[in-house]
Amino acid sequence: MTSVEQRRIEEDEAGLRLDRWFKLHYPGLGFGHLQKLLRSGQVRIDGGRAKSDTRVLAGQMVRVPPMGTDLARGKVGPLTRNTIRDQHDGDVLAQMLIYEDAKVYVFNKPAGLAVQGGSGVSRHVDKMLEAWRSRKGEKPRLVHRLDRDTSGVLVVARTRGAATALTKAFRERDTKKVYWAVVKGVPTPRDGRISTFLVKEQTEDGDRMRVAKHGEEGADHALTHYRVIENLAQNFAWIEFEPYTGRTHQLRVHALHIGHPILGDPKYFEHDTNWEFPGGVQKRLHLHARRIVIPHPDGGVVDQIAPLPPHMVQTFNLFGFDEGALGD
Repeated sequence: MTSVEQRRIEEDEAGLRLDRWFKLHYPGLGFGHLQKLLRSGQVRIDGGRAKSDTRVLAGQMVRVPPMGTDLARGKVGPLTRNTIRDQHDGDVLAQMLIYEDAKVYVFNKPAGLAVQGGSGVSRHVDKMLEAWRSRKGEKPRLVHRLDRDTSGVLVVARTRGAATALTKAFRERDTKKVYWAVVKGVPTPRDGRISTFLVKEQTEDGDRMRVAKHGEEGADHALTHYRVIENLAQNFAWIEFEPYTGRTHQLRVHALHIGHPILGDPKYFEHDTNWEFPGGVQKRLHLHARRIVIPHPDGGVVDQIAPLPPHMVQTFNLFGFDEGALGD
């Protein structure tokens, strides 16, 4: 695009934030670049200046200044911990976003990005959400967590009221959470339940969860349903996990407990000394929060699916697993 455009806001776009509208039509335009265009008055709505969080109305005209062809075509690489390293927080959030309305954001978190701060963590989702404070100064709120090395659906509340409702839904287990994993070997039976007690213990490599005895101090019950979707001989399997409880590292420990640890798990992947990690597979955790179904604060449900991260796409291609086999 090499000249000024005047674009009309359509009926189904009414209520969108201006930065979300730009992300929809110009996915390659970064948050920082858009901010510069807004500050300099190059982007206008009906002739007047606007801000990134301005809500657009049907029929309004947006002045869009000339942009490079790469920005107009939306050339954005795969979202990984490396590709986001030098990007503005607002840009990263925009690329992660897979759903939004007035109360809820749903992101597809890349593997390697922490949700909250901690020892040795300088960048995390909670801190990045500062970039998306509303015009009233309200920062979006986390309502659940994913492990740093786990990719996939992450729900965030946009208002205090929505945070209360969503947190309650997670606490009362009024949600459906589906995870995909690639594990070593093939579980028997191919469809089953894993029920244990889990307790946290300190090791030389940091905190680690282990299976505990019923009644052991600090132990919590953990329940998971699993099923094998596809397998590569008896060497590897693509598993669907549905946790009924939300304990720390629950799926990773349960996979190890049944003798089929998740590939690339830095804490819980165990194997005999003669076993070799498969060539062409990245040594990164192959666990992905694929789907979330949760009651919406205003009624109805939010039902969202997150595409696989690049390292799992690579493994699926290598092993011949068909991501569309379930027809999500």
